[in-house]
Amino acid sequence: CFKSTIAKWVCQAAWRPSIIGMVSSRGYRGDAPDGPQVDLIEIPLPPWVERADEPIDTKRRRLLYESRKRGMLENCILLSIFAKRYLNKMTYSQLQQYDRLINEPSNDWDIYYWATETYPTPEVYQVEVMEMLKEFTKNKNHEQRLDAPSLDYLDEEYQLDRS
Repeated sequence: CFKSTIAKWVCQAAWRPSIIGMVSSRGYRGDAPDGPQVDLIEIPLPPWVERADEPIDTKRRRLLYESRKRGMLENCILLSIFAKRYLNKMTYSQLQQYDRLINEPSNDWDIYYWATETYPTPEVYQVEVMEMLKEFTKNKNHEQRLDAPSLDYLDEEYQLDRS
């Protein structure tokens, strides 16, 4: 397929019909243009499934990791610092809300825009944890938040908060 420019173009053209029209069954596209867009391709994501039987300690550790490993640096910083501060104090219900908030939407920019109140938060995500995140994002104490916290804190604080 890649022996020449023409062959490469033919190979890509052959793939195009199979991927056009694939649209995620969930998620938010923000201000993406409506209508048939040849250059806009959305790959369907597997549906988010709540882990109802997950032990609370495992859930906290997973959410700490998922808060840090985001698709964009802004959310990596915002969510990892938020998780470091609040995750060990959250109730099980709040942990479920946070899990859904950071894992269900297919677009990390949406989470960022909702947290910074650039765009209105969809009703399904207008929950207690989203309000906590919005308040945290205001940074009323003018903390310097330029980088995600190092991972050294995970075991130290996790053990301290459990005692």
